Amino acid sequence: MRGKGFVLMLVVSGLCVTAWAGDIEGKVSGMKGKSVVYLDSIRGKTFSAPKDHPIMDQRGLMFSPHVLVIEQGTTVDFLNSDTVQHNAFWPAVNGDKKAAHNLGTWPKGEKRAFTFSKSGVVPIFCNVHPEMAAY
Repeated sequence: MRGKGFVLMLVVSGLCVTAWAGDIEGKVSGMKGKSVVYLDSIRGKTFSAPKDHPIMDQRGLMFSPHVLVIEQGTTVDFLNSDTVQHNAFWPAVNGDKKAAHNLGTWPKGEKRAFTFSKSGVVPIFCNVHPEMAAY
């Protein structure tokens, strides 16, 4: 694969990356920017969620990282490192509005945790600062 700025991240939904490794071959065309590639499942295999909680921080009126790739069943800690209150909510998971959630609003230094039991794309926003967005 060629092209500047193209990042390929292999994410296996429900699969611990350290438990399995392999090569993926293919041709990417029409891509500009970063991408995430994931596998839906491996028939007959199940994997437990990681014990460590990745952090989605809110600082400088931005979510950091902008894209956080996790395994299904992972608990994410949403931290507020800013001097202002923040919120984190998502209107849907992979387009499913029934999976929407709002963690509420909290001050600097506090965090909220959420376990993502459904796989898919999760657009995350702050209702206090509508310019903030992450995935």
